[in-house]
Amino acid sequence: MTDVVVVESPAKAKTINKYLGSGYTVLASFGHVRDLPPKDGSVRPDENFAMSWQTDERGAKQISAITKALKGAKNLYLATDPDREGEAISWHVRSVLEEKNLLKNVDVHRVTFNEITKSAVTAAMAAPRELDRPLIDAYLARRALDYLVGFTLSPVLWRKLPGSRSAGRVQSVALRLICEREAEIEVFRPKEYWTVTGGFTTPGKAAFQARLTHLKGEKLDQFDLSNEQLAFGARDTVLSGQFTVRSVERKRTKRNPPPPFTTSTLQQEASRKLGMSAQTTMRTAQQLYEGVDLRGETTGLITYMRTDGVTMAKEAIGSIRGHIGKAFGDDYVPDFPRAYSTKAKNAQEAHEAIRPTDVFLTPQQLGHALTPDQKKLYELIWKRSVASQMQSAELDQVAVTLADASGQTLLRATGSTIAFDGFLKLYIEGRDDTKAEDEDGKLLPPMKEGDRLTTGAVDAEQHFTQPPPRYSEASLVKKMEEIGIGRPSTYASILGVLRDRNYVRLDARRFVPEDRGRLVTAFLTSFFERYVDSGFTASLEEQLDDISGGRADWHDVMAAFWHDFSAAVAQTKDLKISDVIDALDEDLAPHFFPPRPDGGDPRVCTSCGTGRLGLRLGKFGAFIGCSNYPTCQFTRRLVAEEGDTEGLNDGPKILGQDPDTGEDISIRRGPYGLYIQRGEPNPEDKKAKPKRTTIPKGIDGNTITMEQALGLLSLPRLVGLHPETGEKIEAGLGRFGPYVKMGAIYGTLDKDDDVLTVGLNRAVDSLAKKLASIRNLGPHPKDGEAVMIRKGRFGPYAQHGQLIANLPKGQDMEEVTLDEAVALLAEKGKPLKGGTKKTSTKKAAPKAAKTKKTVAAAEGDETTPKKVTKRSPTKSATKTKTITPRKRKTVSDTSSED
Repeated sequence: MTDVVVVESPAKAKTINKYLGSGYTVLASFGHVRDLPPKDGSVRPDENFAMSWQTDERGAKQISAITKALKGAKNLYLATDPDREGEAISWHVRSVLEEKNLLKNVDVHRVTFNEITKSAVTAAMAAPRELDRPLIDAYLARRALDYLVGFTLSPVLWRKLPGSRSAGRVQSVALRLICEREAEIEVFRPKEYWTVTGGFTTPGKAAFQARLTHLKGEKLDQFDLSNEQLAFGARDTVLSGQFTVRSVERKRTKRNPPPPFTTSTLQQEASRKLGMSAQTTMRTAQQLYEGVDLRGETTGLITYMRTDGVTMAKEAIGSIRGHIGKAFGDDYVPDFPRAYSTKAKNAQEAHEAIRPTDVFLTPQQLGHALTPDQKKLYELIWKRSVASQMQSAELDQVAVTLADASGQTLLRATGSTIAFDGFLKLYIEGRDDTKAEDEDGKLLPPMKEGDRLTTGAVDAEQHFTQPPPRYSEASLVKKMEEIGIGRPSTYASILGVLRDRNYVRLDARRFVPEDRGRLVTAFLTSFFERYVDSGFTASLEEQLDDISGGRADWHDVMAAFWHDFSAAVAQTKDLKISDVIDALDEDLAPHFFPPRPDGGDPRVCTSCGTGRLGLRLGKFGAFIGCSNYPTCQFTRRLVAEEGDTEGLNDGPKILGQDPDTGEDISIRRGPYGLYIQRGEPNPEDKKAKPKRTTIPKGIDGNTITMEQALGLLSLPRLVGLHPETGEKIEAGLGRFGPYVKMGAIYGTLDKDDDVLTVGLNRAVDSLAKKLASIRNLGPHPKDGEAVMIRKGRFGPYAQHGQLIANLPKGQDMEEVTLDEAVALLAEKGKPLKGGTKKTSTKKAAPKAAKTKKTVAAAEGDETTPKKVTKRSPTKSATKTKTITPRKRKTVSDTSSED
């Protein structure tokens, strides 16, 4: 009989099992064992926010394993992570077991430990507690909030802004920060200013530089020297003067070490110093927390990595101070241990800072046992933790003022030297946005008041103000922490979601908003401004913290939020898409239509010259279009799909005229990419469509030649006659790419094959591979069309046109006769997937309609609204199953801020 311990991960379970011994069975839950089903009604506001939970296949498997282990056990220890999510996982496990009536005569205990070491685990097992109900309530409130925002706001976004994806509660605020920073950069106008720097030599022949600070008795502000004339005049004044040292100011300052890492500061510093993304940082930290194999035993190397606390256990501080004295000397150990408090808004200091579990396990000692990423991150954590308890660094700062004979022209030189390196011996904190070289770091030569100086070269240097920098992962995490949105466990996932949904991209490790992201932000800001306001989101986070602290009831918080939020959503019910477009067009005009260098109207159509460019919305999303449509068909896409490197964003491109018909040959962009078109639609004959063909992959739409375009329009082309059968072999382009065809037999061409030049030998070789799996039995007695036997995924089958029938089990495809195949098709034939039985003209009609719709889509008419036809269910003798719409799967992505 053994007691049962439940943790999250198998790695953690393996380690803890070794610590506890044979009297315990340690199992992993693999995270949450159940979640809210991704469908409407999983959270019901009208029922006091009741929730329906669903256990997936993996969760059910783990619950089954826990159930089996509990047979005969007296105690169940829930040992998941020591945070809100960990508490929620434990609550889910207990709730599922209670619902199954499996906890009779079993005592349930909650245990937590901040590090996976033998001493920490055994100490936690000796001091169990009850589940923390306020922490669970905070989880329920947060889960309900994210679900309701996702399932309520995202459908509004889809309906009013086609082509957009889901909106999340916290991701939307982070996206707004990125978009607003980009807007600041776009409207930024550089401003010119100049600085004057002179070179001087002391009586001791030592050279240094000083910067002009006062001219004609007035202090110079940044823009006082705003042009070359003023700057050169100031330079000449310095050159003509005789300067002496007016004053020398010396002072000693102290620089204190930074506190040990929290989740946020770890992500920031790992980004700055190691180039790690927030997700990579957290994944690597998780591995260090769960432990690595040292001398045959798995040992956790760092404390729990999701925390906003900056304190460390007294025992850890004592060990670190002892190590500092031994490794660096007593001068590097402060008289008293350092104590830190966090400055982050809404911080909850329930856990220790991130630190090594054993400071004597140095990075050098562990190098052999760690991966490169693990080693770099562990070294960063180790150094920061040790440095946080080291002595302050002491710097001697010197400021020298130079004056001419009149005392009206002053220059200043600053510098510093390290008198005592202190913690700087081990660790220097990184910075997000480095400025120009810090003059305070320069070393100045010895000088004293009254020294006469020799003036050397004097330079006037031109500068321009710089726009605010784009957010990096580090600076965005820092900003979110400062304003109080998100929590330590969510930062990495928030940034990951923004990239996964193609709302932003990383360029030189800086976030750049995609046009799709800017549209979503503009929409939410225009019609749901309160819910993407950082102040409102931070206030909501405070209320969630009040719930976790037992100071607020989660039902009351949810009721107040839902009352206002549902009303705001209801107000958009009658919102017209045209209203949305007008609002977004105005809001994003500076981005989509920046000022032209020649001062002209940036909205004038570059194609027709008279139309006005504006934001348009089609079934495939937003685009820029001309007001003269359809006379002018100029369009410019806003969003390039993944992998789309083709150009041609500025409307149709005329290659020339067809030598036979005289019609224009043009390249255009449609919803599925670039295509070639001969001529224009005939307004008097709507059934007559111009010839079109897609441009295959491998041909650049920007550089395609007239010869290539005519060749593609002429497809399919005759390659030659089969050397054995004499049948025609043609090459063409299909929906799946280039192909060769002989009768009803198709052969696939490789991506390296050019459909315009592929030869007979290559075509015969491609068809031979296909013919090896096909038998042509001869013409069907009714219509003369070939009857064939083919190899399929589920065995051989007979085919006649679009009709197929599987051969009886065990029958060899080489033994089937034409008569047998015809009889089998007549008895058991069914339409090929995507095909239609030729039984009546009535059934063939839908196929023709579909063809018409496909042709219309190829025209690139992005303004055509998407029409969805709902079919009524019909009675059938076959058993049917319900298929969940894809839409719901997408919505589930928004149901959590993670």
